[in-house]
Amino acid sequence: MFDKFQVWQAAKIGLLISVALSCTAAHAAQDSLTSHQGDITPLCGTKPMIVGVSDGYGGNTWRKTGLAEVKDELSRCKNVKRVIYSNANGDPQKANSDINSMVAQGANVLIMLPDFGAVQLPAMRAAMKAGVAVVPYSAQIPGVTGRDYVVNVVGDTKQIGVLWADWLGTTLKKGNVVFLGGSPGATGSQNFMDGLKGGLRKYPDLKLLNDQFVVTNWNPVDAQKATAGLIAQYPHIDAIVTDYGVTALAAAKAFEQAHLPVPAIVTIASDNELNCHYLSAKKSGTAFPYYTLDGTTTYVRFAVRHGVAAYQGTADNESPAVLPFAYADSAKGLDPKCDPSAPPDADLSSALPPAKLKAVFEQ
Repeated sequence: MFDKFQVWQAAKIGLLISVALSCTAAHAAQDSLTSHQGDITPLCGTKPMIVGVSDGYGGNTWRKTGLAEVKDELSRCKNVKRVIYSNANGDPQKANSDINSMVAQGANVLIMLPDFGAVQLPAMRAAMKAGVAVVPYSAQIPGVTGRDYVVNVVGDTKQIGVLWADWLGTTLKKGNVVFLGGSPGATGSQNFMDGLKGGLRKYPDLKLLNDQFVVTNWNPVDAQKATAGLIAQYPHIDAIVTDYGVTALAAAKAFEQAHLPVPAIVTIASDNELNCHYLSAKKSGTAFPYYTLDGTTTYVRFAVRHGVAAYQGTADNESPAVLPFAYADSAKGLDPKCDPSAPPDADLSSALPPAKLKAVFEQ
């Protein structure tokens, strides 16, 4: 159901930079940036502009939704003459060639998800030298702000970990917790875990069982196997924390297959399949405690606003460190959306109007 491109997308969502925010966790939860989008209108300026969108792996629903979010955001700027889209289909050389091509086609703003990391920096730097406002988003990339890109728009992984800990501390209050991450050594997963560890210090009755995150490669098969191993190793697990919704669903299914109650599930970047599964369990009377932070497809809107402002010479004072919002919270009676007619990997937390989101699913 989930191809390698979707798993790679999970990795990119997982690889979010850690940028410290001054707000407390409770304040952050109330003022989640993704649920309070800025207004692009004052940033649009007057210069005609061509906007490029460079994708390393296109085709899955998350990517299609992101592209639609770009177009929806730019629809408020009447001076946008053209939006150019490129899909490298997993080829880093083509990704760099696509950037060069967009510069040659006159792109003024370039929004990109840097799937291939540092190998894309030379092309990005060249685009910046040519006067293009380059903004990578959703994944951390090494580089120099102002030289290689305008700004790197990413999620605040450590603060997200703190939000998870606070939810567990106020909802579960005591018990054993495990954290499932992505690929071995993944910076994003480590940052998530560091935030979770730090946040749990306030709750001595909650014990994190694993010193290192459990590797799942953001793959449902590997995640289910890893969870089965944890069930065998630890006789009592009260909460599973993951940095991707697909991993969370796989963990829940592992407990169900072992004929055990599903523990509390805490995650980020859920999807339609996970949320439908939760609602189905709730309807049948077997609901598990559930908390997810979402709005990740809207990260690209922050990137668009930063890019447009940089090219037009207007001022976008939004932080490049983005916090998602609570999309499901069983403790507060907040249920996620479920649409059986939508793709399993659909993200219904998108900021798109319903008609535009439905059009994405029909592509």
